[in-house]
Amino acid sequence: MKQSSIMSIPYTPKEARWCRLPCCRTSICRSSPISNSFEDVVFLRTKESANAKNEMQSRTGLVETIILEVRDRERIGDSFSKSNALCCTPKLAQEKFCTVGEVIIQHNQDNPLWPLRIQTFFEGKNHEANMLPTTVEINSTGMYYLYFMFCDPELKGTIVRGRAVWKNPDGYLPGRMVPLMTFYGLASLAYLVLGLFWFLRFVQFWKDVIQLHYQITVVIALGMSEMALWYFEYANLNATGSRPMVITIWAVTMTAVKKTLSRVLLLVVSMGYGVVRPTLGGVTSKVFLLALTYFIATEALELVEHLGSINDFSRKTKIYLVLPVVFLDASFILWIFSSLSKTLEKLQMRKSMAKLDLYRKFTNSLAIFVLLSIAWVGYELYFNASDPLSELWRISWIIPSFWSLLAFSLLVVVCILWAPSSNPTRYAYAGETGDDYDEEAISLTTGVRVISDSGTKLERKEKKGSVSTDYASDQREDPEEDKRQ
Repeated sequence: MKQSSIMSIPYTPKEARWCRLPCCRTSICRSSPISNSFEDVVFLRTKESANAKNEMQSRTGLVETIILEVRDRERIGDSFSKSNALCCTPKLAQEKFCTVGEVIIQHNQDNPLWPLRIQTFFEGKNHEANMLPTTVEINSTGMYYLYFMFCDPELKGTIVRGRAVWKNPDGYLPGRMVPLMTFYGLASLAYLVLGLFWFLRFVQFWKDVIQLHYQITVVIALGMSEMALWYFEYANLNATGSRPMVITIWAVTMTAVKKTLSRVLLLVVSMGYGVVRPTLGGVTSKVFLLALTYFIATEALELVEHLGSINDFSRKTKIYLVLPVVFLDASFILWIFSSLSKTLEKLQMRKSMAKLDLYRKFTNSLAIFVLLSIAWVGYELYFNASDPLSELWRISWIIPSFWSLLAFSLLVVVCILWAPSSNPTRYAYAGETGDDYDEEAISLTTGVRVISDSGTKLERKEKKGSVSTDYASDQREDPEEDKRQ
C-alpha cells in the first residue's frame, strides 16, 4: 500500500513548473467563477520503472490529478478506519468503497463531482504520459488545492512538467493578493500626499533646512517608489498572469533600500545628528557596515519570498535567511534606544529644554511603535500556527500590509517632529560653547540671547560690581588730588 507524502509548490499563473511526485500540490484562492486549464502537462517516470513494464500492456501506471476545496480535505484518504492511508486497499475495494491502486475520494453529497479526479495512464514501456488538455470550471469561492498523486510504488521518482492556468473574472491575481494590490495603490497615494506636504514645507523654509531634512526627503521618495512598484507588479500579474521579473526585482530592491535607510535615519536621529552633534564622527563606518549588512540580508530574504519557489529552499534554509534579518533588526533597536538615552542625557545637561521635549516625544513614539511591532509578531506567529492550510486567506493580506502601515506612520511622526520651520534652533545644531544655555531663550524685542547659567550670571555681576567700585574709588580720589593741587 502506498501512502503519498505531500510536497508543496507555490502557484504561479501561466508559468511552467517542475514537480516531483508523490504528491505535488499547489494552492489557489480565488473568487468564483474560476477557469482552470491544464496545458502541456507531461508526467515523466524513471527508466527503471518504464523498463519493468510489459510492452503489450495498455495501462502500466496511473497518475491522478485531484482538485478540491480546503474544507473538503478530509474527503481524501481512508476516513472509514481513521487511518492515514491515501490509497485504496483490497479490503476497502471488496467493500466497494474504492478501486485498488487509486486515491480514496469520498465525494460531496451536495456536489457529487467534487473533489474532482482526472486520471492519466502510462502506456506500455513509455517514459512519458501526456495529460489531456482539460478545462475545469469552479463556481464556488474558496481556497482550492491541486494535487498530482499516485499509489503505485514503482512510479517513485516521477516528475510532472507543464502549466496550470487559473483565472477568475477579474484577472489572474489570486484572491488573497487582490486586497494587497488595492492597499499598495492607496499607500502610494498616501506617500504622495506626505511628499507634497513635505515639499511645500521644504520650499517655504528652504533657507533653514538642515542635512537631516534631505535624508527624510529621500526616505519619502523611496517609500512612494516602493509602493508604486508593488502596485504595478501586482497589476501586471493580474493582467498577464505572469510576474515580470524585472519589476519584481526592482520592487524587492526598493523595499530593501527603503527599510535600510529608514533604520539608518532613525539611528542618526537618535544619535542627535544635526541636533547635538554636527557629524557622526568615528561611528560613521560602523553605521555604514551595519546598514550594508542589513541591506544584503533583507535583499536575499525578499528575493526568496517573492521569486523563489517553496520547494527550492528547505525550512532550515529559510530560517538561515530570516535569522540574520531578525538579529540585525534587534541590533538597530538596541543601538537606537542606547543612543536616545545618551542624547537625552546630553540635552538635559545642556538644559536645551525645547530639544529635550522634542526628543522625549520621539522616544515615547518610538517605544509605542516597538511595542506594537512585538505584539504584531506574536499575532503573526499565532495566525500562521492556527491556519496551516490558509483557510483564512481572505484576511491574510493584513499581515504584510501592517508592516508597511507601521513604517509609514513612524515616518509621519518623524516628519511632524522635524518639519522645516522658520525657527531652526528648535532642532538644529548650534555649535559647542563653553556655557550651557537654553537655545530657545531668545529675547523677542532685542534678539539677544538670555544666558541661563547662574554661574555665568554671577560672574558677570561680579565683573559689573568691580567696575562700579573702581569708578567710585576714582570719584573719591579726585577731590584729594584737587586739594593737593
